[in-house]
Amino acid sequence: MAQVKVFGYADKLSLKVGEPVQFHVSADGTDNVEAQLVRLIHGDEHPDGPGFIEEEIDCAANGTWKVEKQFTQVGSFLEVADPERKLALDGSITLHAFIWPRWPERGHRQCIIGRWDNRRNFGYCLGINRTGRLEFWVGQGDEVDYLEAEVPLEKQVWYFVAATLDVKTGRATIYQESVANRYNSLLGKVTPIDYRSHVSEVFRFRQKNLPETPFLMAGSRDHHMLRGDFVSELYCGKIDRCGVYDRALAREELDGLRNGEAPPATGMVAYWDTTVGYTDKGIGDDVIDIGSNRLNAKGYNRPVRAMTGWNWNARNDCFRLAPDQYGGIEFHSDAVIDSKWKATNSLTLPETLRSGCYAMRLRGGDGTGLAEEYIVFFVRPKKPTGRIAFLFSTATYLAYANERFALDGSIVQPMGGQPPTITEPDIEMYKNPEFGLGAYDHHIDGAGVCYTGYHRPLLNMRPKYRISAFGMPWNFPADLSILAWLEHKGYDYDVLTDEDIHYEGAAAMAPYNCVLNSTHPEYYSEPMMDATEDYISGGGRYICMGANSFCCNVAFRDDDPTVMECRKVGGHWKAWLACPGEYHMATTGQMGGLWNKIARYGQKLVGVTMAGEGFAHCRPYKLMPDAYDPELAWMTAGIEDEIIGDFGLGNGGAAGIEMDRYHLDFGTPPNAKVIASSGGHPDNYVAMDEEGAYAHQGFSGTHNHALRADMTFFPSHNGGAVFATGSIAFGMALPINNFDNNVSQLLGNVVDAFARPGPLPGGNLERKAVPVGAER
Repeated sequence: MAQVKVFGYADKLSLKVGEPVQFHVSADGTDNVEAQLVRLIHGDEHPDGPGFIEEEIDCAANGTWKVEKQFTQVGSFLEVADPERKLALDGSITLHAFIWPRWPERGHRQCIIGRWDNRRNFGYCLGINRTGRLEFWVGQGDEVDYLEAEVPLEKQVWYFVAATLDVKTGRATIYQESVANRYNSLLGKVTPIDYRSHVSEVFRFRQKNLPETPFLMAGSRDHHMLRGDFVSELYCGKIDRCGVYDRALAREELDGLRNGEAPPATGMVAYWDTTVGYTDKGIGDDVIDIGSNRLNAKGYNRPVRAMTGWNWNARNDCFRLAPDQYGGIEFHSDAVIDSKWKATNSLTLPETLRSGCYAMRLRGGDGTGLAEEYIVFFVRPKKPTGRIAFLFSTATYLAYANERFALDGSIVQPMGGQPPTITEPDIEMYKNPEFGLGAYDHHIDGAGVCYTGYHRPLLNMRPKYRISAFGMPWNFPADLSILAWLEHKGYDYDVLTDEDIHYEGAAAMAPYNCVLNSTHPEYYSEPMMDATEDYISGGGRYICMGANSFCCNVAFRDDDPTVMECRKVGGHWKAWLACPGEYHMATTGQMGGLWNKIARYGQKLVGVTMAGEGFAHCRPYKLMPDAYDPELAWMTAGIEDEIIGDFGLGNGGAAGIEMDRYHLDFGTPPNAKVIASSGGHPDNYVAMDEEGAYAHQGFSGTHNHALRADMTFFPSHNGGAVFATGSIAFGMALPINNFDNNVSQLLGNVVDAFARPGPLPGGNLERKAVPVGAER
């Protein structure tokens, strides 16, 4: 009997009551599931905490759903809109392109450019064959003619390639020449490799085209009896300016194209100028045909733009400065940003639904293991109902979505100090490319993953999930410990998401006296940074509940919240590194990577940011002298201990995992107070490279006083204020002893003071500024 597996996603992550949400579900081993709307309260099954807590909610969508197996198109490619079939050429033809193959020796055919049906063998194509050689082929159904280059393509080297067929003589040619310069390719001119190939052969017949076959770049049409038409023979690498002619271009014309001359007009069917469309703020998925037919191409699964092209000379490091050198579009055969499953069911959220974190729980078969799915979404009220908002870090969830670094990341086991703990969802994520990857992963061709989306099942954005690399709740399930604390304490709160902050700005937070964020608020777009800064300076009171805060710059399109771009650049340990010249995001034109690389330190916003990380045991905090200031006595009221948080669901303490610290030289407000600090972390903890010019002996936990979590507080303008915990583990310490502990007491004191109207307790909190450079 087949194992029952159920997977799904919602069309929206953040909704308001009264709005519709669609659920997209795929199932193996069953044709029905039991659906139940639940409100999620606590997501960690650790025996030292309250366990998993959910509340079942009555709604119209509860009950038995019919489900089926659904399929996902994997891989990025371009498809040309050609309703008049101008590219269905049955006569003479030329195909040409600049290419940078990332993985030519992959072992199966990769289609670069053509109109090819690989199941029925009709059409024409220029591609790479199983041996890594450039190949041109034409088919008429029962037969295929091929022409192969003499030498294999080298990986990550720019070439100009072309194929011609003159039907009058039957002669087909292949043209292959390197256009590598001193910067644009992996190999330099000293490498003794012959890149060129010029071959010809008389074909026995010309191509025939099926009317329904699309013209594609980076793939070809295929068909399966269950899933229907799809694209296979996917290409890994870059394509720059390319085109099609209805005649066989002469050798000197191809030489001119190789040298960057204007394409000849005679016989041009299409010429896709991949540099057209850039603005100061990026470029979209449409690739423009500048010929008279205007046969524009549309990207699928977000082919990567803002990439260096064949003529990049390294004098400019961004497409905004030299767009003519950024014609490269990179394709990956395992890219997925949208499963595009059909909707299985929908629900209009009841007007009576309270704000919170919800999921449609689906159970098939026995309802255990992979037969149970939680499709998570977040519900806001039409109008704010409380003085407190809890902000879920959905951008960070996207960065880690379906990550596999426990199995593929060489640095993970040294960081974790333990082998990974593999569960069924981890195995399922790893073996099924249809679920896509996260921004910590590499594509199968070795490139880093810079696009991640939520229109696909996110197996690690579920309650009860524990990250395999470190064996603990991570991101979403860890954040539910904070939500459970708010629930247990009886606070009247609403929830928000990063998506709300990005698109609505400070206005989304403005109705609330107090906003708490999550355990791991790492990934922030510029609108999110601006909104947070404006909320605080405008009088809002903000509690930064976690660590690795406000570190990495990401981007969303104005019209698409479902996909996030993230390019890895700069310090910290890097899961991957963007290639030179490709540090700026196609979505916005901003430099990717760390905010601190453009002087927007997290300390300037909330007083602390990343100092280091480690995944051995956590430590407690110790109260610092500022905690004994009479004007701050309200913060530690009811706490008799000097030691705070020598317990926790996250590795046994409240301070650790990832840690933020006070740093005046990086912009901590000079009036900030250090309430408590941790210390004595094991040598599994390592400081970030911003903490020193180079790594050296003594850079790790037991020797490095800078490797600590600082709990800080400072007042801002207009009655605003910030409290920061400096630790990912802090939120996971709250549930210990049924939420009756000194971490819970301290946070409760802060939330009570921040949420109530009027001035904060303690009288005059404005203190003489500490001079910048007078580091504590």
